[in-house]
Order: sequence, then structure tokens, then C-alpha cells
Amino acid sequence: MRETSARLLRLLSLLQMRREWSGTELAERLQITTRTVRRDVEKLRDLGYPVDANVGVGGGYRLGAGAEMPPLLLDDDEVVAVALALRSGTNDAVTGIGDAETRALAKLRQVMPSRLQHRLEALKVDVVDHGPVASAVDAELLATVTTVCHNHERLRFDYRTHDGTSSRREVEPYRVVRAGLRWYLVAWDLARDDWRSFRVDRMEPKIPTGPRFVPRELPPGGAAEFVSRGIARGAAPVTARVLLHAPFETITPMVDDRWGSLEQIDAGTCAIVLGGRSLDGIAEWLVAFDVDFTVLEPAGLRDACRAQSERLRFLADRYSRA
Repeated sequence: MRETSARLLRLLSLLQMRREWSGTELAERLQITTRTVRRDVEKLRDLGYPVDANVGVGGGYRLGAGAEMPPLLLDDDEVVAVALALRSGTNDAVTGIGDAETRALAKLRQVMPSRLQHRLEALKVDVVDHGPVASAVDAELLATVTTVCHNHERLRFDYRTHDGTSSRREVEPYRVVRAGLRWYLVAWDLARDDWRSFRVDRMEPKIPTGPRFVPRELPPGGAAEFVSRGIARGAAPVTARVLLHAPFETITPMVDDRWGSLEQIDAGTCAIVLGGRSLDGIAEWLVAFDVDFTVLEPAGLRDACRAQSERLRFLADRYSRA
């Protein structure tokens, strides 16, 4: 009996390793006959593991999805990774799963070998509680949105913008993207005939969902890059191009690609494209380069620089009087 149980565990481990095995391959790996493989597969099915079998040439066995969740077989690194993720509070962006996290971790620790408990205890993680995340998403809402993405079903929802304005949207949902502690839906907006990204925590889906649709090709770079570009535009709604009278190599170490890009013009000058919340803010940043510069565009930045020069002249006089 002990030998049979050990063999079933080895068989289960093999089935979890890759998508499909032939009966001959499993028999060779387990050093048993193909007939015994068939019997062992039936035993796994009796235990709740949905093992699918394809007959004929090229057929084989693979682990499928069943009506209930059977026990999992994890290696040491997988056990520690799951336990650490549960304990370190990595799911702060999703609400409604706190009790499930605690129960799952308790069950995992109960059956965890002592050698793995020692590894987990060595990975001490202190989580600072800053209170509820403002953009946290309910687990049921997140599941609803990801399901319509998977099923290619249209989705209607009420949406609140950052200023509190509400509107009804109907979209073809494609992907859910996580950026930091926020979740975004990338979808084709039917009314606007264009791609849009929506904060999931600001959505109120309407049930039932709409009809199925034929998927379109995602925007260039994919869903994650589309969301990243949108976030960057929100963080830097205005841009400016400025000619810096200094070599490209001198300015390069000063520029972070999150807010600026640099182009070499000649041996002594380079052009920088800066993003910011306002032209006044960009005018203030330019002093950090400590070089002469020429505003290329927009014209409004020249006015902002004149205002900044007056402010600096006033401050210079104040310091002189001191």
C-alpha cells in the first residue's frame, strides 16, 4: 500500500510538470507497465484529480480542471513562495480575501515540513499597516471583470472619473493590468471607437453582460504598455522641448527616462523633452541643469521662464539685502 501511494504521488508530480504525457512515457518514468499506469490514473480520479485521457495515436494523459479543487503537490520552493506571499500582505490591492488568506496560510503551515518552516521563519517580513488602500478592488468585482475578458463578452458599467463625474460605458474588455496597487481594464470603447483604460475600483458592472465579440488586435506594445503610457500622460499632462547648450554626455546622467528624453544635436548641444504637470514647474526644473538653454516649444514656456527669472531676481535682491 505504501509503495502504491508513493507511486501515485510520483505520477501526480509528473502530470503537474508538463501539459501531456503518453502512457508509455509515464510507464518508463515510473518503471511500471502501461496497464498499471491506467489503473493508477483511475485511482487519481477516484481521489478527485481530473485526469483527461486521449486515445489513439498521439494520445496521452494530462491533468485537467475539475468541479472541486483537489490537493496540490508543491515542491519546496513553491511552498515557501506561496507562504511568503500570503504572509507578506501582497494582496493589499484586493479586498474581500483577508479571511481566505489567513485560512490558507494556517493550512499550509500545518502540513509544512520542519525544514520549510525554518526557511519561512528566516524570511521575516514586517508589513507596515497604512490603513485600507484607497484604490483597493473587491475580489468579486475583479473576478467579474477578468471573466468577461476571458469570455470575450461586452461589458456595460457605470464609471466614476477622478473628479467624481459618472458616465455609462459599454466596452469590449480585453485585459486586466495591475500597476502598483491599482488595477486597470484595457478595453475598446464602443461609443468612442478607440482604446481606453479604466480603473477597476471606479467601475460598477451591469449584469447580465453583453454578447460575445470577435477580439481585435491589442494596441502596439500590448495592454501593459498601453496602461503605462496612460499613467505617464496623467502624471505629465504637459511637455516641452528645450535646447541645452552642453554636450550630450554631460546631461545624460542628469536625465531620468520617467520624465525626460534626450537627443544629441551636435558636439556642444542636445535637446531634451521634459514632461511635467505645468509649464511653470518645467521652468523651475531647468535651473537644475546649470547650463544655458533655449526654449524650442511650446511658446508658453518662454513666458513661464520670464516669470521664473523675475522670481529669482526678487529672491536674489532679498538675499543681497540680508
